[in-house]
Amino acid sequence: MSSCRFRFFAFATALAASAAIMPAATAVPTGQEVVVYADSSRNGQPFTKDPSVIAFRGSYLMYYSLPGLESETVKRWSVGIARSRDLRTWEKIGELPPGEGVESKGIAAPGAIVIGGRVHLFYQTYGNGKTDAICHAVSTDGVTFTRDASNPIFHPTGKWNVGRAIDAEVVLWKGRALLYYATRDPQMKRQMLGVAAAPADSDYSRSHWQDLSLDGPLLQPELPWELTCIEAASICVRDGRLVMFYAGGYNNAPQQIGVATSVDGVKWTRLSREPFLRNGPPGSWNSSESGHPGVFVDEKGNTHLFFQGNNTGGKTWSIGRLDIQWDGYTPKWIGP
Repeated sequence: MSSCRFRFFAFATALAASAAIMPAATAVPTGQEVVVYADSSRNGQPFTKDPSVIAFRGSYLMYYSLPGLESETVKRWSVGIARSRDLRTWEKIGELPPGEGVESKGIAAPGAIVIGGRVHLFYQTYGNGKTDAICHAVSTDGVTFTRDASNPIFHPTGKWNVGRAIDAEVVLWKGRALLYYATRDPQMKRQMLGVAAAPADSDYSRSHWQDLSLDGPLLQPELPWELTCIEAASICVRDGRLVMFYAGGYNNAPQQIGVATSVDGVKWTRLSREPFLRNGPPGSWNSSESGHPGVFVDEKGNTHLFFQGNNTGGKTWSIGRLDIQWDGYTPKWIGP
């Protein structure tokens, strides 16, 4: 596939552009810049969701969800791939299209991680309702992937959920690979988070995963702003513990971003009763939502929070980026 360059937008945010309430942090400081990536290759308008960013072979790769073509009878979602040298200017370099079988209706919501010099991509099937599940593929160049022969590799089995698994995120922690997923209750109303584990030195195929959430979710919507949905876990390591950025509320409800922490990867504690990143005020590019976080720590130790947003109620989507600093394991906005 030939690469094609898309437009990138930079927006200087005012103090009120996105409010974040955490210990020692109350708002996005003035001077922050939101860099937005918008892929318009599908239907002629920006539609770019669910970012996951990694460093690989001297550059940065972003994996994201792309919608199906309007001309298709079955609009099959796929995974887009973009590359950057500076985390600001991005160029699309490829796609991972849906495969056969469980992927035939589409794939989406990629979660990328580099293990042993290869890119492991965990992603969900799309369009299968209650039976959507997590799949796995591996690449040596970050663009061309070989699918796991055991796909789908995971779906939950606890009685508290419907058996669906979406929004994969994998992190290596204390000798295990932890696979975080979103699922719904048996009535398909409430979205919640669960986690499964596999040996860190395994091949991550289906037989290696053990569901650690058989008895109930590790996080479920409880706070007013979370409404009836918690999804899209994205995790980094700080001060000997895991820190999770997660999305609360379904798309455009609005969806906003919260933070929780854990020492074992299973029991999680919220760091605030308020969102860390809210949707923007009327007129801003993310007034409909700030959602589906993708946290990325670069080779210098700087932390970047990628997220999706729009101001059209979901007719278009773009990817933004904000930089954060830390007070121990508590994220804070970078300020003057």
